[in-house]
Amino acid sequence: MGHIPDLIKDLALILLVGAFVTILFKRIKQPLVLGYIIAGFLVGPHFGYMPTIIDNGNIETFAEIGVIMLLFSLGLEFSFKKLVNVGGTASITALIEILFVGLGGYLTGYLLGWNQMDSLFLAGMLASSSTTIILRAFDELGLKTKQFAKVVFGVLVVEDIIVILLMVVLSTVAITQQFQGSEIVYTVLKLGFFLVLWFLLGIYLLPAFIKKTRKWMDDETVLILSIGLCLGMVLLATQVGFSAELGAFVMGSLIAETVLAEKIEHITQPLKQFFGTIFFVSVGMMIDPHAIYIFAGPIFAITVFTIFGKFFFSSLGALISGQPLKQSIQIGSSMAQIGEFAFIVAALGLSLGVISEFLFPIAVGVSAITTFTTPYFIKLSEPLYHKIVNLFPERWLTYLDNYTSETQKNKNSPFWKKMLHEYNRILIINSIILIAIALLFKYAIIPFLNKQIENELVKNIVLIATATLLASPFLWAILIKKLNIKDGDNTVNSYYLNYSVTGITLNAVRYLVGIFFIGFFIDQITTTTYALIISVPIITILLWIFSDKVQKVHQRIERQFISNLNERERWEYIQNKGNLELQQKNEEAKKGLQEWNAYVAELEVSDRIVFAGMTLNELKWKEQFGINVVYIRRNDRTVHLPNSYVRILPYDKVGILGTEDQISQLKTVFEQSDAVDIGNEDFDINDIILTKITFSTKNPYVGKTIKVSGIQKDLRCHVVGIERNENRILNPESSQMFLGDDVVWLVGDKHRIEYFLKKQKSDFLKV
Repeated sequence: MGHIPDLIKDLALILLVGAFVTILFKRIKQPLVLGYIIAGFLVGPHFGYMPTIIDNGNIETFAEIGVIMLLFSLGLEFSFKKLVNVGGTASITALIEILFVGLGGYLTGYLLGWNQMDSLFLAGMLASSSTTIILRAFDELGLKTKQFAKVVFGVLVVEDIIVILLMVVLSTVAITQQFQGSEIVYTVLKLGFFLVLWFLLGIYLLPAFIKKTRKWMDDETVLILSIGLCLGMVLLATQVGFSAELGAFVMGSLIAETVLAEKIEHITQPLKQFFGTIFFVSVGMMIDPHAIYIFAGPIFAITVFTIFGKFFFSSLGALISGQPLKQSIQIGSSMAQIGEFAFIVAALGLSLGVISEFLFPIAVGVSAITTFTTPYFIKLSEPLYHKIVNLFPERWLTYLDNYTSETQKNKNSPFWKKMLHEYNRILIINSIILIAIALLFKYAIIPFLNKQIENELVKNIVLIATATLLASPFLWAILIKKLNIKDGDNTVNSYYLNYSVTGITLNAVRYLVGIFFIGFFIDQITTTTYALIISVPIITILLWIFSDKVQKVHQRIERQFISNLNERERWEYIQNKGNLELQQKNEEAKKGLQEWNAYVAELEVSDRIVFAGMTLNELKWKEQFGINVVYIRRNDRTVHLPNSYVRILPYDKVGILGTEDQISQLKTVFEQSDAVDIGNEDFDINDIILTKITFSTKNPYVGKTIKVSGIQKDLRCHVVGIERNENRILNPESSQMFLGDDVVWLVGDKHRIEYFLKKQKSDFLKV
């Protein structure tokens, strides 16, 4: 009989036990991560009733690969653009939660008598919530379409990226064994530099490469390429002093911007599941029941802090960001648990040898308890909201409502902020590229030329000329590039940008930074002061003389970068144009109605629905629930603003405009378990707009109800809101009467509304 390596025996044991435990946990509807951890405990050294893992070294290596694959997969789901798109609400909520929960976690460890490293890593472990647990809870409770759920998903995105960056800082602290401010600042700046540099280079090179080679990319090649890129980035990240996990995440994020992202995510899923299973099993192997018993007190204390601390600070962050009180409480209730990152952070600390082993069983205990409490806590959020409303003084509630309303109104940045943002973007991005070029010369090109050219003068001339050619587009951007800043629909003129106090100040900073970089370059690549004195003015003058040519080069680079950055969205748009346009319209409608706490939700009609085949007139949803049906998607056809005689059929996707409470009430109808022509109301989605108009006192509709006035027929629209004397009426009844000075919100046919308003212009005060 041939000898079987211990690794194969161990893998067989891990996978078989893991499979059976997975089946059990799916049966009892619990997170698989906890199942894998329990499987690890069963095959670990602390459970004596089953065979035990033999080769711990190889399993640890597989576990490290598992962490890399988990972070790579997370990056594939993330993308840099998603971080920008989550918005201020999610970012503010996540930052406040992580800051105060992390501080509270550190203080909890300190009060428990732990050392500094254990307390710091505990803070890192508590920083993120569990995407898996929250998704499962939302699915079970039917909350995924709720407005607050979208904010929660955004918070989770921000949390993930912050925790990954936090791991880099924790690694630095662990290695230096001291919390030095200068060292932390240096690490953060270094991290920011490399992240931006990798992003710029990755987006510029990777999508273009994939686009050119895509016709040869079968599944096998894509798999090999993606894993190769992942491990290559892991190697690069470790070479510059960062963790392997960061490298894997960054490469996943870069690939997420390419057209192959979904394909790579799909074909690497088995690898992620295989190695990820081994990682979580390895975590379970470290669990010592005796340690859990000994540390039952700390587990209880940390669990209590996790639940109530995360709830309070997440709710506080949501409130500060401008969310209504009810949604803030719902957001806080959803975040009250720790996630998979807790185990990854703990594994990092253990691999660095800076934390105690008891942190693992504590993390498992807290995770297990908060997993079970999360659904119940989410269910209690609404009763808790009503309880708080009853307890709060009326003036507090009024203040919160006013604060929320004002925050929603003031989301548009003032112009000077836009101007400052544009200047910062130009300076930071181009400065990072210039620093990267300088480092390239210092560590690669100069050593190479030192071996090839002996004459110092010739070598300096070659270096300065080469550096100038490479750096000129980016120096030009800092020194000369004209800004194109939009204020609303208008592009701001150059006078304000160049001759206002703000413009003069910012331009002066630009020139100083540009000249500094020219001097910095020359100083890095030459050894004589004369070269520095002579080269700086010459290069500056040359940039102005050849400005047009350098500008073309920079514009070509910029266009290529933007094209690559939008490659995936462009491809998805072509593949699914109708649905994407519909989503865009929904987003526009949602933004327009934020002050009303209303939004558009899409509900699907099942084949067993009790009202299938009934018309909207028969259903009377508007009268019962106060909502408006703004579209119906049926197969490849979308009907906008369906009339009252349109029938609801199985598998229809119905767009509902209303408040969260209204949509929730209607959703219960959709959960209760003869095709008819839908008329000629079908028109292009680009013709649908959300707009508001102000009625004059002479308007012919004034003094008439919505139904009698005929406005919906005249303008081919739905009346979705009326603002009157600081009061708002969402989805008004057809019996609602129009009054002079009413601000009326309409969803309807763009051309019909514009034509009618132009024809009847004197009847409207403002459009």
